[in-house]
Amino acid sequence: MIKDNIGKDLTKICLPVYFNEPLSSLQKCFEDLEYSYLIDRADEWGKKGNSLMRILNVAAFAVSGYSSTEGRICKPFNPLLGETYEADYPDKGLRFFSEKVSHHPMVVACHCEGTGWRFWGDSNLKSKFWGRSIQLDPVGTLTLEFDDGEIFQWSKVTTSIYNLILGKLYCDHYGTMRIQGNHEYSCKLKFKEQSIIDRNPHQVHGIVQDRNGKTVATLFGKWDESMYYVIGDSSGKGKDYESLSDARLLWKRSKPPEFLTRYNLTRFAITLNELTPGLKEKLPPTDSRLRPDQRYLENGEYEMANVEKLRLEQRQRQARKMQEQGWKPRWFAKDKGSDAYHYIGGYWEARKQGNWNSCPDIFGQIPSDQLSE
Repeated sequence: MIKDNIGKDLTKICLPVYFNEPLSSLQKCFEDLEYSYLIDRADEWGKKGNSLMRILNVAAFAVSGYSSTEGRICKPFNPLLGETYEADYPDKGLRFFSEKVSHHPMVVACHCEGTGWRFWGDSNLKSKFWGRSIQLDPVGTLTLEFDDGEIFQWSKVTTSIYNLILGKLYCDHYGTMRIQGNHEYSCKLKFKEQSIIDRNPHQVHGIVQDRNGKTVATLFGKWDESMYYVIGDSSGKGKDYESLSDARLLWKRSKPPEFLTRYNLTRFAITLNELTPGLKEKLPPTDSRLRPDQRYLENGEYEMANVEKLRLEQRQRQARKMQEQGWKPRWFAKDKGSDAYHYIGGYWEARKQGNWNSCPDIFGQIPSDQLSE
C-alpha cells in the first residue's frame, strides 16, 4: 500500500478503517476550541482597554489547538459531502457548527459564536506522502472577530507525521504563523522543527509588534505544554527563555485522562462523539455522531466498521458528480472573489423547530440498535 501511493494525495486514497480514529474532521475542527476560555479572556482584556493582553491571549489560543495532536497518530474520518457537526455548550457561552462544503478539494467550513466574539474559517489540507512520512499543508484562513470590531486572522502551520514504516510514530508542527490584527498589534509565532537530536522538542517562540514594527512582548513555550509571555523585547537575551523571572503563564494544557484510550484522545475529544440522552432527536440526519462506520469503530466492531466505510465511500463517489452538477452546501456559501466560505445562518433556528427537511439522509439506513444510548 505504501509503495503504491508515494507522492500521491492521501485524501484520494481509500484506507482501511484501522487507520482511523472514531472522530471526523468536522469534530477535529471543534477540538481547536477546547481552550476557548482564552478568547473569552482576550475579550475581557480588550474591554478593559488592554489590547496587548488581548493579542497575547489570542496567540496562546492559536497555539493551544495543537496540544491535542500529541500522540494522535490515527487519521480522522473524511466527512461525506454535506456531513455536519454541532457543539452547543451553554455553560461556556459557546456554540459551534461545521459542514463539509466541498469534496474535491476536500474543504471543511466552521462557524463558532462565543460571548462577545465570533470565530470562523475553512480548511483544505494539501497532503504529500513521502513513504516514511506524510506532510500536511493547511490552506485557508481562520478569523476571530470581537464585538468591538477588532479582528485577528491567521493560517495554520505545516504538520508532518514521521516513522510510518519503522520506529515510533510521531507528529510535529513547524513553520511561521502570522496573526494579523486590524488595530494596534500583530503577532509572529515560530514553531521550531524537531530534529533527531532535539532534546527539547515542540518549541514555539514569538513576538508581538505594534504598527511601527516595534517588539512590545515576547512569547515562548511548547505547543503540547504551555505558553508564557514577557512584556518587552526579550528575544535578544539568549535562548534560555525558561530562566526569565518576569515570565508569566498564559496557557497550560489540561491533564490527560487517567485511562488512555488506544487513540490517545484527550478528555475533551472523548466527549465529542457522545450521544447524550435526548440529543439524537434534535440532530439533523447529517451529523457526524450518526455516522455508522465511525460508531462501529468506537464500539470496537472493526469488521462492521469496514463494511460500512466501504458502503459510504461508494455513495461518496456520487458526490463528485453531484458537485460537478452544481451541488451547493446547505449552511455555508462561497465568497465572491475568493475561495473562502461564510456561514449563511439558519442552522440553530432549524434545530429549534426540529425542521431538517432540507437535509439529505447521507448515511442511508442505519440500524437503530447501533445508535441507542
